[in-house]
Amino acid sequence: MNKWLIAFSVILPTFIEIVDTTIVMVSLDHIRGTFSAGVDEVTWILTSYLVSNAIVIPMTGWLSRLLGRKVYLILSIAVFTASSFLCGIAWSLESLIFFRILQGVGGGGLQPLSQAILLESFPKKQHGMAMAVFGIGILFGPIIGPLLGGWISDNWSWQWIFFINIPIGIFSIFMNMIVIKDPLYVQKTKMSIDYFGLILLIVGLGSLQLVIEKGQPEDWFSSYFILSFSIVAVVSLVLFVIVEFFSKQPVVNLRIFRDPSFSAGTVVMFFSFFNLMASIVMLPMYLQTLMGYTATLAGMVIGLGGIVTVFVMPVTGALIQKSDPRYPLAFGIFIGAIAVYSISRLNLYSDFQSVLITRMLLGIGMGFLMIPLMTISMSHIKKEEIGNAAGINNLVRNIGGSMGIAFASTMLVNHAQTRQFQLVGHLNPYDLNYQIALNKLSQALSFKGIVGDFISTHAAEGMMYEQMIRQATMMSFNDVAFVSFIIMLCILPLVLILRKGGRGADSKGQAM
Repeated sequence: MNKWLIAFSVILPTFIEIVDTTIVMVSLDHIRGTFSAGVDEVTWILTSYLVSNAIVIPMTGWLSRLLGRKVYLILSIAVFTASSFLCGIAWSLESLIFFRILQGVGGGGLQPLSQAILLESFPKKQHGMAMAVFGIGILFGPIIGPLLGGWISDNWSWQWIFFINIPIGIFSIFMNMIVIKDPLYVQKTKMSIDYFGLILLIVGLGSLQLVIEKGQPEDWFSSYFILSFSIVAVVSLVLFVIVEFFSKQPVVNLRIFRDPSFSAGTVVMFFSFFNLMASIVMLPMYLQTLMGYTATLAGMVIGLGGIVTVFVMPVTGALIQKSDPRYPLAFGIFIGAIAVYSISRLNLYSDFQSVLITRMLLGIGMGFLMIPLMTISMSHIKKEEIGNAAGINNLVRNIGGSMGIAFASTMLVNHAQTRQFQLVGHLNPYDLNYQIALNKLSQALSFKGIVGDFISTHAAEGMMYEQMIRQATMMSFNDVAFVSFIIMLCILPLVLILRKGGRGADSKGQAM
């Protein structure tokens, strides 16, 4: 079967699933209005999907062996498509949340399944190009999702953000029924179910995802809810690692971490997406809250940077076929670090061009980083374990990104308060610079028609305090970006641990 036809068949449903993780974000207000729900209630639509999605992702390899990979792939698309229809006809917020859980269960396996199938369908020397195709799908989805969701919600209704999945899902089912063939080692296998490990995985990852998503709104460990689920997550995941290590047929084969390249690649993947997602989520917040950009202009900055990544990926895929992939990987990390450092140097007077160049640099770094990293990490894995490794790889990437967003949001709030405390000390009548600036601003307001010394002085004080708040917030953005820059530099030496060749794969490559 033609490898590009296989690539199209598996990437299409994966792309729609990734779009669905972000398309709902911009439609929350419309959904909230329909069900007369509060902001804290409606966000469970996002959290429920992410929790169920995170639980299923690492189980992909095990479910592929239990059901047969082709059967599991088609079943995942069918569940995702059917639950999309149910989400569209949901009659209450509670029913919508339940159907979103089902949608996350259906969509959870699509990313690791498509990655595993692509690696098997392309010759080993073309794994870089295969991962470029995969990378375009998983990075372009979050770019198009918010734009598509906003347009559909404003011009049609929020229900159609789910209904549009139905024809694409049905088409994908037929395509994969015709195109995909299971190798012998991923066909249905008789096996005992590790119930204890399965329960620990569900409880542990579900609790961890809840903590990540709800930590900032609940003020982290000052909340009994967050503290309780944090303890449950830690205990469950520690027990899970112990149980899986001794299990003969584990739900997730953690022995795969014995491969140093996979282990190092997983660590690099986690911290790379931790920093990159933290940086990406900061930019629109900075542009809209401090610079006064409209949602369209802010989206243009983020979107153009993403488009750069899409164009860079095929170039990177072709490049690593002819050279050691560690070189473009190191280059990507370095460019990403420079981009994050550039974000730490932005201020309240930065122009559109400066911000756009910074975002495009970040896009170039992601394009050079992601493809060689996935290629190196996965090329050392035996064919029988590719599904298991892909599940772990995707889980680590998603959790790293989620933690990066949570880290950025929390640090922004805390450092804004710290910076405000540092700056407010200068707003006192005994500070000469403050007095000079206050008098000049008060006189300027008097010239503009604000009569009376008391009134103009009071108005000037309010304006200076507002400016101080903006400066404190700007400094907190810079602080977060600088910490991310340091972390990016720290992961650069890990590239030395990665190996170019792979002992897990045969010398002739994998399935053609």
